[in-house]
Amino acid sequence: MKTWTVHLRAGTAPVLVPETFCWTALLLGPLWLLAHRAWIAAVLVLCAETAALAAAHGTLRLMLALAILWSLGLFGQDLRRWSLGRRGFVLSHVVAAATGDAATARLLDLRPELAREALA
Repeated sequence: MKTWTVHLRAGTAPVLVPETFCWTALLLGPLWLLAHRAWIAAVLVLCAETAALAAAHGTLRLMLALAILWSLGLFGQDLRRWSLGRRGFVLSHVVAAATGDAATARLLDLRPELAREALA
């Protein structure tokens, strides 16, 4: 079972964000953040990577780059939640389910009016 946070904003479909380690964020770095419209977080991560790589030498440079990417895998979903909050989404529910579809189904069982709002 995974835990999903549900973020709502009037007039838009609910956004479900999993509370897991994100391998895609680790592998793609700031591009993953850009794909999720987390512009500020992507720029900050890119600046941190650039500064770390410019300041370090040799194997330390590689270790710093890997540490930044690993931390993005750990905290990427949190940066996504932060970005959603900045765009006006409100954390409304926490749902436990095995998949995103199951989490959406549980959410719509709790709040059937969300299905009508998303279709309107």
